This record gives sequence, structure tokens and C-alpha cells, in this order.
Amino acid sequence: MASQAIGLYMGAWVISSNSTILFNKWLIDTAGFKYPILLVSIHLIFASIVTQIMARTTTKLDSRHDLPKTWTFFLTTILPIGIVSSGSLVCSNLVYLHLSVALIQMLKAASPFTVLLVQWMFGLANPTRTQIINILIIVFGVAIASAGTLEFSFIGFFFQLGGLGFEAVRVVLIEVLLSRQGLKMDAMTGLYYSAPVVAVLNLLSAAIIELPHFNMADLHRVGFLVLLLNAAVAFTLSFTSMVLIGKTSSLVMSLSGIFKSLLLIGCSVIIWHTILTPVQLLGYTITLLALIYYSLGREKLLAGYHAVNNWAFQDWSLSLKGKLGTGTGISPQAEMVLWIGYAVFCICVVTFALYIGH
Repeated sequence: MASQAIGLYMGAWVISSNSTILFNKWLIDTAGFKYPILLVSIHLIFASIVTQIMARTTTKLDSRHDLPKTWTFFLTTILPIGIVSSGSLVCSNLVYLHLSVALIQMLKAASPFTVLLVQWMFGLANPTRTQIINILIIVFGVAIASAGTLEFSFIGFFFQLGGLGFEAVRVVLIEVLLSRQGLKMDAMTGLYYSAPVVAVLNLLSAAIIELPHFNMADLHRVGFLVLLLNAAVAFTLSFTSMVLIGKTSSLVMSLSGIFKSLLLIGCSVIIWHTILTPVQLLGYTITLLALIYYSLGREKLLAGYHAVNNWAFQDWSLSLKGKLGTGTGISPQAEMVLWIGYAVFCICVVTFALYIGH
């Protein structure tokens, strides 16, 4: 039952994440609500209200009592995290004005590079030669995929890079600022503290950049209820992410993230008729293979390879009893076989998306 529940939460996370991205892209690009900063501000105002209600009616945010309630903590921890979170959200939403969902997902695959770079700059990581080569291959694949796109925008490209950079700094700041004080903050508690701060920062940005040319006709055309629904979907993503943390491994999350991105690319092709070129396919395939190697490592891939051989040449019934056990869960070798099959399936999905695009 526990594994089934995790599977349901994982499905909810994939659906809510992809729905948020597709919903945002539709609102900003298709529906004509070309105010991405204002849109994310609405998300954060909604999240601020809901987390305040949750804090007073549920136990989901009880961990906030373990954190200091001082101006020093706010100014040295919450505010810096809020500033980089604001930058990440603003850049990540502005990019919808310039790039397709498919290309955005391909560029996001470079996130391990930005995170590792920022960790190294803060002295938190000392990457090995193998890691550096692996990361460079990921970046190389992303570069090929970007060069192969038919509709490329340098403005959108730099917005996406900015979003990745801000997000990497946010992740590292949370690790540095909280661990320095011996504190821990889960995702929902972080949202409880940061959402009001980021909402104010984003509203200030929107007041300078977007409100001078804001047209009420755009709001009436979309409708306030649609914007409210969009904010609710975005909050669902935060909630499902919080539930999953601690219930599954980072490996499963990262590989599921690859599958999630592939689904988004397929949706981009189907909904907006995005054309994927063979060069894009080649570049993204290189990136995917490098990401899988980066997530699993050589030893786990070899273990999976040997497990596949064992399954291929042993009696199925004996394999089922020996590897799956009797109600104790899937063994590591069997799980690795499933993940390798999963990786192959992911690559097939990309190929299918290319076929539809042509």
C-alpha cells in the first residue's frame, strides 16, 4: 500500500507540474495575458493565503515553530532566499513569451551544471573529473538542441539561463544559510515564509515593468476565475512536491523529472505544433543519456546490465521469487532493471514526439 501511495503522489506531482507549465504557457502566449511577473505574483499571493490558513488549521506547517522568529533570521535568511526565488520565478515565467515549451525543457536539462557550479563557488562541492566530463556532455547536448531549433530567441535563452542560475543559488543558499544555524526547513514551511516576501518583490517588479502598459481588457478576456484556478494548480505543485520529499529517493525524483520533461515536449508538439528537428533530437538524446549516467553512475548501470542478463537467461518464476521476494518490495537489482527500461522508454517518447512534429 505504501508503494501504491507513493506512486499516486508521484503521478500527482508529474500532472501538477506539467499542468502548471502548460497552463502558464497557454495564459501568457495563447490567451494573451502577457504579464508573466503579475501572473507569478498572483500565484504567490494565493500561496501566502493558503499557507497561513494551513498553519492555523493543520499540522503540516508545525515545523515552523522550530525556526527563529527574529528580524535577524528574516533579514539574513528569509530575505536573501526570497530575493533569489523572485529572480528565478520572474525569469522562468518571462521565458514563456519567447521560447517553446519543448525548448525550455531542453534548456532546463542543464540545471545539474548550474547547481554544481554554484555549489563549487560556495565551496560545497569538489567535482571529480568524471563529474566534470559528464556535466560538459550534458551542456554539449543542450547546446546542440538549442542550435537545432527553428525558432530561437536570444532574449528567451538568457531569461532561461537566468532562471536556472537564480534557482541554483536558491538551492545552495537554503543549504548554506540554514545548515550554518543548524536549522531545517521543508518545502511547505519555506513557502510559508518566502511566499509573502517574494510576492511583494514581484509586485514591485510588475509595477515598474508591466503595470504601465497593463490593459484591463486582457484581464476580462482571460477572467479572474481562470487566474485563480491557475494559482491553485501552481500551489498543488508545491504541495505534492512537499509530500514526496522524504517518501522517495532523489534518484527516483530526478529520473521522474526526465520523464516529466519528455511528456511536456510531447504536449508542446501536440498543442502548439512545435517542430522538432533531427539536430534537436540528437542533442536532447545526448543530454538524456548523460543525465541518466549522472543520476545513476557507472556502478548502478553495470548492476542493472547484469540484472538484465540474469533475467534474460534465468527461469522467470525463479527470478520473480528471488528478486521480488514475498511482499517485501522490489530488490535493488530488479529496481535497476525497471529504471533502465524506463530510460529506454523515455528516449522512445522523444522519437515519437519528433515523428508527430514532422
